[in-house]
Order: sequence, then structure tokens, then C-alpha cells
Amino acid sequence: MSKLDVLQAALADLQAQHLEVLDESHLHSRGLETHYKAVIVSEQFAGLNPVKRHQKVYAVLADFMPQVHALALHTYTPQEWQEQGVAPASPTCRGGH
Repeated sequence: MSKLDVLQAALADLQAQHLEVLDESHLHSRGLETHYKAVIVSEQFAGLNPVKRHQKVYAVLADFMPQVHALALHTYTPQEWQEQGVAPASPTCRGGH
């Protein structure tokens, strides 16, 4: 099972209505399977500020986090996602391709 598969399986605990997980390692110079972007839409984020939302995500990924260098989190409630509909693009890191 790839790291991407492990990440997606762990994030299933958040009961997301929309879950998009991308391996963005090709944008960076640290090697394969080290940089990820997760777009998570869950009712579990309702009433939580961004820090609390990220803490909730890190709690379900506790065993996974030592294996990665970077994880960009974009967390939304279903209502926020309906209004926005897209997460921001990730920047290319210095040394990326």
C-alpha cells in the first residue's frame, strides 16, 4: 500500500463528503512521497477555527505524520465548499520540477 493510500484511509475517519489527496512531491526536491495536499470537506469542521480543524486532521494522522515532510491542509464545511468549490493551487517549491 502506498503512502497516498494510507493517508486516504486514515482520513476516512473524518467522514468527508469530499476528499481529495494529492501527492505533490514532484513539485519539490525532497524525493518521492514526501509532500501532500489534502482537501477535506466534513461536517466535523463546523464551528471549528482553522487551527482546531487542522488539529482534528493531525489527530487521525498521528501515526502517518513522521513519514512525510509536508502536508498542505485545506479544510472546509460542506457549506463553505459549496460556496468556494475549489482549494488554492499549491506553489512550486524552490528546486521543484
